[in-house]
Amino acid sequence: MSEAKIEIKIGEITFSGEGDPSWLSEQLDKIMDRAEDLIGLTPIATAAAPPQGNGLTHQAADLSGHNEIAAQTLPSWLKSKNADTVQNSKFLATAVWVEAKGQTRLQTKDITSALSNANQKRLHNASECLNQNIKKGYCEKEGKQFYVTEEGKRSLGIS
Repeated sequence: MSEAKIEIKIGEITFSGEGDPSWLSEQLDKIMDRAEDLIGLTPIATAAAPPQGNGLTHQAADLSGHNEIAAQTLPSWLKSKNADTVQNSKFLATAVWVEAKGQTRLQTKDITSALSNANQKRLHNASECLNQNIKKGYCEKEGKQFYVTEEGKRSLGIS
């Protein structure tokens, strides 16, 4: 008997399943039937509002004047920062590289696209890498986008 896996994310709701392909197909059908209702469960106000915390704010990293980053290829930039194997570091270094190219607000798809376009190994879970970097204070989420903070920049040795 063969096993199948599926992971689906609708808004903030994630479903992961593993098992018999016919059972998974039934579960997927149930989820797809309810997809519109599931999207409605996502708190829109919190997704669009700026983060409200305990007074801590992170300043966006200013990468102007760092043309040396943008001048490098992504593979050589990742290697110079020892960020070619550790997932969270690879995500952060790629985000800095993309920002140095002039994009100030990013989405995870920008990171995965940059890695793919540079023929680099993909991240196992880009969203989780972003979440881990946010927890460390290296990135800050703003709606559906994010940016690298000064702390994130310093963690890569960029001053």
